Amino acid sequence: MRCFVAVDVGASSGRVILATVGEAPGEEAHDGRPRVALEVVHRFPNGVIDDGVTADGARVLRWDVAGIFTEVQAGLAKAQTAAAARGLRIESIGIDTWAVDYGLVDAAGRLRIPVYAYRDRRTEATVPLVHGKVAPERLYAISGLQFLPFTTLYQLAAESELEGLQALLIPDLLAFWLTGTRRTEETNASTTGLLDASTGTWSRELFAALGLPHGLFGELIAPGEAYGTLLPEVAARTGLPADTPVVAVGSHDTASAVAAVPAAPAEDRPGEDVAYISSGTWSLVGVELPAPVLTEASREANFTNERGVDGTIRYLRNVGGLWLLSESQRHWAAEGRGLTLAGLLEAAAALPAGGPQVDADSDEFLAPGDMPARIIAAARRSASGGDTLADEPAAVVRCILDSLAAAYARTLAAAAELSGRRPRAVHVVGGGSQNELLCRLTAAATGLPVLAGPVEATALGNVLVQARAAGALDGGLAALRSAVRSSVGLREYAPAGV
Repeated sequence: MRCFVAVDVGASSGRVILATVGEAPGEEAHDGRPRVALEVVHRFPNGVIDDGVTADGARVLRWDVAGIFTEVQAGLAKAQTAAAARGLRIESIGIDTWAVDYGLVDAAGRLRIPVYAYRDRRTEATVPLVHGKVAPERLYAISGLQFLPFTTLYQLAAESELEGLQALLIPDLLAFWLTGTRRTEETNASTTGLLDASTGTWSRELFAALGLPHGLFGELIAPGEAYGTLLPEVAARTGLPADTPVVAVGSHDTASAVAAVPAAPAEDRPGEDVAYISSGTWSLVGVELPAPVLTEASREANFTNERGVDGTIRYLRNVGGLWLLSESQRHWAAEGRGLTLAGLLEAAAALPAGGPQVDADSDEFLAPGDMPARIIAAARRSASGGDTLADEPAAVVRCILDSLAAAYARTLAAAAELSGRRPRAVHVVGGGSQNELLCRLTAAATGLPVLAGPVEATALGNVLVQARAAGALDGGLAALRSAVRSSVGLREYAPAGV
């Protein structure tokens, strides 16, 4: 058995996961394919911090990255204890988080200002400034990114001083604090809007046009390469050997999740591909390609070309996600309502099809707050909703899930048309794969079978890249996905009516 640690930090929580790769003693072989087993040894909450109000009344939203790092070290100590108790040696550590956000550190490695959260509204004023220097058409031709107002290049435009500082994306910042090495993992680098989608290198044109200093980001590193080994003080705090490497994985959590999409190869059916939905706080909906699609039609459809593991392109759109549901639940809990998710979904499933829908991608749903009120107001403004959405939790939940399924269907149809791919099924991975109603609605809306699972796609993708780097696995993405299929069960939903 080979042993690895995945650090997986999301916008609402984080986990440190001990993983084993191989066949457990006494376990029957599974077609000769290794299995991956995951054990969460440490969980911790995460979330944006309300850091006051600006002069124009906007809330200032930040991340407690120092707190995250403290929790990561606590988790690594627990992982080392658990591994040692089983006679296992942790071979490496991999980190994935959300994208676009960063910390600014000085030459001495000190974090100069608190880290802003992407839901902060500071980029509202910078988007037109950036577009005044580089037209949106040119931005897309270079970076291939979907327009999102919180993309890193718009955030950097809001900084008052960058000279002498270096920007470290969140997983790179955590890796820097573990190893002392400043590098930028390429799948996350591709979400900054500053990477050339065609070459996979930083765009000199964009850096010059936007007045960004040379060396603002660290050296690019690919999944499977090492940042470095643990600093002595980190080794002392965690109990891990100082020579334990921190290995770059698909550090954008969606890149790791897509690497673990358990799609079987279809070499005998060229051009017929499996689509994916990485469903969590956000929904990332698209297909995997060998090269970016940089056409004007693709830009107008607001599709993004982000890098994946092994130089692939994740051709997708960010679609509204289960943030709408979780934020609604948080609001109802604050009101003292004793509502469980299972109860809400059961009541929502009992409602008839064809109810009101909203635009799940609307910016009005980005910020924390009274989500149910915003959804009800949006539904009553929409042509499909009229004034029919009741102010009842079950009705709001059904509206959210109907709206997400409809958005998935539209997005997948557009991805197929723009890329020339022909999906034959939809893989739903991540937390949303556990939501039976959402999966059933998605199958009905897309007209395609939905294969749900694995829930832990991000952690699996993280671990598999580490395992391959250590020689515990070999082969390309097909081999990694084969290991996923041998490790987890999938649930299929036929494209029947709901």
